Amino acid sequence: MARQDNYPAIEPLRSAIDAIEKPLVIEFGTNWCGHCMAAQPLIASALAGHPGLRHIRIEDGPGRRLGRSFRVKLWPTLIFMRQGQEVERLVRPTDARMIEQALARIDQGAE
Repeated sequence: MARQDNYPAIEPLRSAIDAIEKPLVIEFGTNWCGHCMAAQPLIASALAGHPGLRHIRIEDGPGRRLGRSFRVKLWPTLIFMRQGQEVERLVRPTDARMIEQALARIDQGAE
């Protein structure tokens, strides 16, 4: 799936996210967040080796239910999921290798 260039304000329901069985990365942040902007090259680099992986970017902030359901407190927060379950979480990643290691964990057992 193609990578999105911004954080859409429309968020899916938590039940829809939990129903996704294939490996998935959810990225919570905002378009104006300096930490989010700084992490983009790292995230893009790590995801480049996983072209078929679903990557969903979600705008987070006060009153945003999906972020609260995942207990997101800082941006960007990456949630790595497989079979509807959280496998790994990275908050404000500063190294593409950290992201690649988390991606390897959700790739384990994937078809």
